[in-house]
Amino acid sequence: MAADEALTRAEELLARVEAARGELEQLAEGEAGSAERAIELLRELSELAKAVEEELARAQRAAELDEPSGGPGGEEGA
Repeated sequence: MAADEALTRAEELLARVEAARGELEQLAEGEAGSAERAIELLRELSELAKAVEEELARAQRAAELDEPSGGPGGEEGA
């Protein structure tokens, strides 16, 4: 279940990434775009990207713990 929770959290973070990206795009299209707001959005996008990466890594670790011993295929040793 931890893998599902991490993936759900990653999806929520990706929705926030999309919202910030959309706002950044609007700033770029506007003539009176705020450079300070654009910088804030870029920082936010960077932080969100790191958080998504962490959640995906957490989901992967949780999924690996849920697999039968031996990894994919269920066989031990190779």
